[in-house]
Amino acid sequence: MDTKKMIDEIKKMTVIELNELVKALEVEFGVSAAAMAMAGPAQGAAAPVAEEKTEFNVVLKEVGANKINVIKVVREVTGLGLSEAKALVDGAPKTIKEGVAKASADEMIAKFKDAGAKAVAE
Repeated sequence: MDTKKMIDEIKKMTVIELNELVKALEVEFGVSAAAMAMAGPAQGAAAPVAEEKTEFNVVLKEVGANKINVIKVVREVTGLGLSEAKALVDGAPKTIKEGVAKASADEMIAKFKDAGAKAVAE
């Protein structure tokens, strides 16, 4: 069926039938009509709209040379005791904090960087 014939068939449909068609297309292709309308004609139906990530896990990847300073930062951001923080640092790479906002994750990563360690938000 070419595009013109398809449009002619759609013109014959009732509002209820059109609504059912839109819902079926959303399910079939994993997109929403509202998101596609906001994407505009330049982007079309090329890819589904990805949701922006709002929660991050801060992961200590590398301790570096200043292990004591890194332990202090772990204690500061987690509230853990000395032995728990040391065990966490010794076990790197380890997740330090889960489900934090982007701003908080960036702040923690900066603290680890200042202490000589490498941390990332995942």
